[in-house]
Amino acid sequence: MFLTRKRWLIPFLMVVAMLAALVGCSQPAATTTTTPPPKPANPNMIMASTTSTRDSGLMDVLLPVFQQKTGYIVKPIYVGSGAAMTMGQQGNADVLLVHSPAAEVAFMNGGYGINRRLVMHNDFIIVGQPSDPAGIKGMTVAVDALKKIADAKIKFYSRGDNSGTDALEKALWKKAGFAVADNSTSNPGWYIEGGTGTGMLDLLRIVSEKGGYTITDRATYLANKSVLTLDIMVQGDPGLLNVYHVIQVNPAKWPNINVAGAQAFSDFMVSKDTQALIAKYGLDKYGQALFFADAGKTEAQLGSQ
Repeated sequence: MFLTRKRWLIPFLMVVAMLAALVGCSQPAATTTTTPPPKPANPNMIMASTTSTRDSGLMDVLLPVFQQKTGYIVKPIYVGSGAAMTMGQQGNADVLLVHSPAAEVAFMNGGYGINRRLVMHNDFIIVGQPSDPAGIKGMTVAVDALKKIADAKIKFYSRGDNSGTDALEKALWKKAGFAVADNSTSNPGWYIEGGTGTGMLDLLRIVSEKGGYTITDRATYLANKSVLTLDIMVQGDPGLLNVYHVIQVNPAKWPNINVAGAQAFSDFMVSKDTQALIAKYGLDKYGQALFFADAGKTEAQLGSQ
């Protein structure tokens, strides 16, 4: 009796399994859908920013996220901070991401910008050829290091382009007691303006090839260290703080700028999610973050870090 039931049960179970398989095949396959980005009335916007945000690779990470979230199509123009602010003064940009605080204050006081917001910071460093002919490696006071470079008459390369880096460097030379200026025929022979119109990375390549020293933001140096023959010589001076702000161009001056796009970009840069991306950028590749996220902090808080 038991054998008879077993012979009947086996083909029954086979039929049930076949029917279950057929039912499963008839179900539609699961699909993954991506939410399409919004469609702003005026999707095209111009962001003028310092070359360090490009050369560090940060904007390659942030801009696609911004465009997907908001639907805006960003045309980035990477120049020195001074040139970026000139674009803003002329109404040729909608929003700025810059790192030249004194010039930014003047820009705002002139009525050219609105809503200046703290985004992030890192620091400047002095780099040079590994042989270190001026003997400055390990120094922590930038002005003292520059004095040694000048006394030894070792080549020092300047951006010479009114960028944020250039402005910081000129201020340090002034403190060191040396009068240097962009495009001045009275500059010492060892002081070379090699970066005009090129950007930080191009100047680092020149210094790496020809030897000498220069000042750079840490992010651009670390992101490109593998292609440079340059070492960090001076770091840790509080005077080398490098602070970035986002500024919307004032629509009262230029009514045709993309006001909504500029606002969206400014909000994006200080948002929690974007600040998290900034805070971890570089950790996986370089073992350290290239920027510190600062939205919501005060300028005074930066100096304590």
